[in-house]
Amino acid sequence: MTVNDYLQIGLFLAVLLLLVKPVGSYMALVFAEAPNRVTRFGGHVERGIYRVCGIRADEDMGWKRYALAVLAFNVLGLLAVYLLQRVQPWLPLNPQHFGAVSPDSAMNTAISFVTNTNWQGYSGESTMSYLTQMMGMTVQNFLSAATGLAVLVAVVRGFVRHGAKALGNFWVDLTRGTLYVLLPLSMLIALLLVSQGVVQDLKPYVDVPVLQTTSYAQTTQDASGHAVTKNVAVTTQTLPMGPAASQIAIKHLGTNGGGFFSANSAHPYENPTPLSNFIEMLAILLIPGGLCYTFGKMVGDTRQGWAILATMLLIFVPLAIGAVAAEQAGNPALHGLAVDAHASALQSGGNMEGKETRFGIASTGLFVAVTTAASCGAVNAMHDSLTALGGMVPMWLMQLGEVIFGGVGSGLYGMLAFAVVAVFIAGLMVGRTPEYLGKKIEAHEMKMASLAVLLPCALVVIGTAIAVLVPAGASSVANPGAHGFSEILYALTSASNNNGSAFAGLSANTLFWNVLLGACMFLARFPLIIAMLAMAGSLAAKRHVPESAGTLPTHTPLFVVLLACVVIVVGALTFLPALALGPIAEYLMSAH
Repeated sequence: MTVNDYLQIGLFLAVLLLLVKPVGSYMALVFAEAPNRVTRFGGHVERGIYRVCGIRADEDMGWKRYALAVLAFNVLGLLAVYLLQRVQPWLPLNPQHFGAVSPDSAMNTAISFVTNTNWQGYSGESTMSYLTQMMGMTVQNFLSAATGLAVLVAVVRGFVRHGAKALGNFWVDLTRGTLYVLLPLSMLIALLLVSQGVVQDLKPYVDVPVLQTTSYAQTTQDASGHAVTKNVAVTTQTLPMGPAASQIAIKHLGTNGGGFFSANSAHPYENPTPLSNFIEMLAILLIPGGLCYTFGKMVGDTRQGWAILATMLLIFVPLAIGAVAAEQAGNPALHGLAVDAHASALQSGGNMEGKETRFGIASTGLFVAVTTAASCGAVNAMHDSLTALGGMVPMWLMQLGEVIFGGVGSGLYGMLAFAVVAVFIAGLMVGRTPEYLGKKIEAHEMKMASLAVLLPCALVVIGTAIAVLVPAGASSVANPGAHGFSEILYALTSASNNNGSAFAGLSANTLFWNVLLGACMFLARFPLIIAMLAMAGSLAAKRHVPESAGTLPTHTPLFVVLLACVVIVVGALTFLPALALGPIAEYLMSAH
């Protein structure tokens, strides 16, 4: 790695950490029980929404009712996005006259955006109308992120409340997350992106003359059925337009990842400059990082939030450096040849295949780690072109459960499930009933936490086994051998952890893959939410247990290391055999 690589990673982490406390403090005020200057400022708008929607803001919900509201709201959203895609030819704001999306692709896409996964088996600029992009994809980018925020706040209330039967009001939490957090921040980021050149309009696509005319051979049939080949000159290029900046802002801020264009954040109309690239990376981790401090404020001990953030950084930083280092080292198969892969004033060195020259290796490798540490899935390079070890980093970051920052809300409540497991293990070591944040962790809490931790793992390994064994699954793989297996493993890992990125060598827009990945995305989101709310409901009903000499401090470096080890060991034990068949085997074959 070069000095420039370390400087870019260091600058990004420094800016992120500087923003954690102010953003986290602001969100703590948004979700506070008592009125404050933030909620009073937008109170009239908030109350107007409640009146229009018939919401009783002072009504608390038990965990079952809260979970039912989450499910009902998101299932209705799923149906709305599906219907919108199917009828888009007859709706306005479709200047390119795109037809209806196929039923299986529409179903997969609807599940994808409602679950905050944003897996895309289609090309946005050639499939979705402006209306579908705005009313379907962009709206769900807000609502799926707000759902994650709401569930996290309910889970935190489970630790905060004592002898209570309720976790808050889902509709209030959803409204506040959207109104006070996601909307203002996304507007700010959209303006910054527009200033860098991201498109934002409703114009039809534009044909412009090319700088250099080219031609291609076109074969047709004449009147008698004989093949006729002629050269066709290419004198124009079609430039896609559309309201991209507004969707790109929330796609990163809400850790959604679904791009307006097929190339996602590698497209110059989504991510034109190194500064826009930095802004987009920062937006991905801004809310997940800030929520750690919000958590500490809500439980009355900010050290708890810093401990969770330290755990995330303890795992994230080495893996981010590893991703950059693997790409900077280049393809090991070329090391014995007369190929200069060293960085210099004339070249970036390393593996530049599939990367944009305007970003280079450091910004690309860091983006790879950021987008898969959070459950975002936006990409500024072709992940399928990463080196074997460089590609293993994002795969393993997802396989850790998307808790290293993770999605908006979902990453932190996933990490809290790991924290419950960690204190349980510590309790077994000393023969004492485990406690976390003043609550005893008993059988019910361990069952729910274990379900939340292990369900995504089960979906990945079972889904991968099905895809490898069924001809309809294996036939979509573009590359044979270890890399082809990695493409399948990556796809199931991404879908089952609500990420959405892909090794794009896999042709996944088929009936088999749309159904399999759709099922994984749905099951990885909502059963896990129900398990976490069930655990929170049980914790809220418990009485506070005062600290004693036998209580394990959960804000110390010892607990940070313990929690990081639990996260790593679960991922290692589950996926090491699969990784050995995929990226590790590919590396060993290319290195020898």
